[in-house]
Amino acid sequence: MSQESETDPTLAVRLLPTGHRIPPAADGTNLAPSGHVGDFDFLVGNWRVRHRCLIRSSWQEFDGECSMRKLLGGQANFDENTWATATGVNRAVALRIFDPERGAWSIFWLDTRWPTTFGPPVIGGFDGNHGVFFGDDELEGRPIRVRFDWFVDTSDSCRWEQAFSSDGGTTWETNWHMHFAREAFQRPVIPSPRPLSEPSPC
Repeated sequence: MSQESETDPTLAVRLLPTGHRIPPAADGTNLAPSGHVGDFDFLVGNWRVRHRCLIRSSWQEFDGECSMRKLLGGQANFDENTWATATGVNRAVALRIFDPERGAWSIFWLDTRWPTTFGPPVIGGFDGNHGVFFGDDELEGRPIRVRFDWFVDTSDSCRWEQAFSSDGGTTWETNWHMHFAREAFQRPVIPSPRPLSEPSPC
């Protein structure tokens, strides 16, 4: 995403149609690795999350929480995300499901700011401790490529990043970072979000 753009990168979560094959860029930068059913086992449990997000040409930081558990015998997983900004508390869920025939994970997102929209997934997998997922979207009416990266640092820490490309995957700009730290104890309850007259920037 361009530094001059006023668009919030946290909005780009409705991406790739189900069953769509990921088209590689000419230079091969859009090739996601094959997935395995245990790829996201590292994320099971409760986490504190530090967000760093590029909003209106400046980096903003805020805190959140994530709680993840496996479903369907491990072939799927579900995490609930909560984060607080100056405009209020936001909540969203991520649903991931593994297709053994294609060897790929599909990641879906549902956000309380758009409760009737359960968008199509980004698709990919892990090569060792690095996961890569690609999708297609639009930014201000222009087609863009979207990339998610997961980095598993230790059993108690990991990172996620989002980047956009406006040239088919030749160059990328990272616009959102999440740093996860595992919680040893039960999380405190976050208060219910206050009503907002318009969507929060994150």
